[in-house]
Parts: sequence; C-alpha cells; structure tokens
Amino acid sequence: MEMNPKAIFFGSIGTLVETSDLQRRAFNQAFTEAKLDWCWDVELYKGLLKKSGGKSRIQDFAAQRGIAVDAPHLHKRKTEIFNDFMAKKNLPLRPGVSEVIDYAEKAKLSLAFVTTTSKANVDAVFVALGDQIHRSKFNFIGDETMVANSKPNPDIYKKALTELGIKPAECIAIEDTETSMEAALTANIDCVAFPGQISQGNSFDGAKFVTEKLSLSYFIT
Repeated sequence: MEMNPKAIFFGSIGTLVETSDLQRRAFNQAFTEAKLDWCWDVELYKGLLKKSGGKSRIQDFAAQRGIAVDAPHLHKRKTEIFNDFMAKKNLPLRPGVSEVIDYAEKAKLSLAFVTTTSKANVDAVFVALGDQIHRSKFNFIGDETMVANSKPNPDIYKKALTELGIKPAECIAIEDTETSMEAALTANIDCVAFPGQISQGNSFDGAKFVTEKLSLSYFIT
C-alpha cells in the first residue's frame, strides 16, 4: 500500500494516552454519588463502548432498566471526576505516538485530534500530558460542540477535512476502538487500528493495520 499522507488524524483520546480505566472509574464514582446501584466492570464497559458518547451510554443503560436519570448531569459530573483524575496524573504517551508526531512536524504534515469528546476532556488530556505534547502541535482539535452527531457518525472527520483543506485520500486516521474507526472509514479515510486496553480483541475489520505500537512504517512508504 502506497502511503505518504499529507495529514495524520489521531481520532480519540485513547490514541494518545491510555485512559479507558480512568473513564470507567469516573462513571462509577458519579453513579455512587447519585445513589445509583450501578457498577460498570471491565467486561460490561467493553460492551458499552460499542456506542460512542458518554451521555448516550448512560441514557441507554437507564432505559434498559426502566428508570429515569438526568444523563447530562451525570455525564457532567463524570467529566469533572475524570478531569480531577487526569490533573493528578502524569500520563505517558502510548507507544510510538511521540515518534509519529515528531515525524509529522518535521515533514510538515498536518496533525489533527479528531475527537467528539467534551472540550473539558480535551483540555484535561493536554494538562495530563504536560510537556510531552503541546496542543499547538495540532492544526485541528475537535470536540463534541463542533458537530451535531458523535462517532460513529463521520461528521467530525468531514469537518477536519474541510478545515484543513485536504481530501480523504490524503490522510490517514488512527483509532483505538471499532466504533470510532467506523467514523473514519465512513468518511473514506484509511485507518490504523491502535487498540487500547479495553478494546483488545475487537476485530477492527477494514483497518489497514492493527498494532499495539505505532511505527513510522505505517505512514511512510
């Protein structure tokens, strides 16, 4: 496969740092505070991640149990807890991320962070990363306020393409879950699957490569 992209799209927080278990713990703490007898263990959370968007996960989970909850409020509290977790940690970049970003900068490729998480979560990630990566290295940074539909809808990818003035064939995406990868593929963007801890075992059908460590060989011929 010939690949020399003009842009590299990091599609989710989990493509930069491993945060899945912090997210899960933050949900559970928010549920406890709200006096809900919910506990999302690892296996349950893996299944819930098949649907993108924390508010939707909460709403669907409540509906399946026939109860009404304030999903936006619960998700807001979960985000606050998650951000507090992040502020107390110096999270390392996932394997190979630093090398890919350094290469993109030297080769004058566009870099995008194509996520539909909350702006607060995006800000928390860059705080947790400290001096490892500054947000100024990215030519585009997405968040949930930019589009009407979260992943797996491709809207955020289409917005990034428009903002950067490039075509789908001129870039490659990196995603850590099947659900998020679907957004890239629907936007006709080739994708490298970079599974996180909780998405290990997903099939990632349609990915150009599946890897536990990013390598420049995935982006340069």
